[in-house]
Amino acid sequence: MTADLVEDQARLRGGYARSIAECGGIAIPLFPLPGSAASVLPHLDGVIFSGGDDPDTTNFGEPVHPKATLIDPIRQAFELELLDALERSHPEIPVLGICLGMQMLGLHAGGRLNQYLPDDLETADQHRDGAIHEVTGARFTGRVHSHHVQALEDPGRLKVVGEAPDGVIEAIESTDRPFLLGVQWHPERSTDPRTGPEVFRSLLDACRKEMAS
Repeated sequence: MTADLVEDQARLRGGYARSIAECGGIAIPLFPLPGSAASVLPHLDGVIFSGGDDPDTTNFGEPVHPKATLIDPIRQAFELELLDALERSHPEIPVLGICLGMQMLGLHAGGRLNQYLPDDLETADQHRDGAIHEVTGARFTGRVHSHHVQALEDPGRLKVVGEAPDGVIEAIESTDRPFLLGVQWHPERSTDPRTGPEVFRSLLDACRKEMAS
């Protein structure tokens, strides 16, 4: 699981590890060290891109919104390297993106971000500070814990499989890889079993399936 980088320290909220453990897995924090993706991936059963602040969209041809709070550039470089290596050499490894992680999946797949929802979405407050709202779609239906001010406007090559009532994209997946899923909410803080534990369970099931093949 990717970790945040704060003052040269790798940080990861305990809720992630507890949620994964409750579903029978083990969370191993990955220190964001550019240049290490190719060597670390063969040792992992799956990869989770965790939540955090905002991506630097200049990497994707878009200026950064003045109200964006950017993640550490070293973290972003490492995660883009991981995404490149997964796509190029290890497409069989299951991947889950959470909040920022989902946004990184979408950007890497050629998508585009709405970098500040309050600019043009009247219901933006329903997506921040731990707000609870519904999600419906082909993959997930239930109540979610939401904490973000950015969201994908365009998922690129990925398919939308969940939306909020106001149309915000809440879940995406790949149609040409065994398991690549992104959720905009925080499943480690969502109490609805359909949108909390089920997210981690689906990843671990995909990992076990791949290990058995």
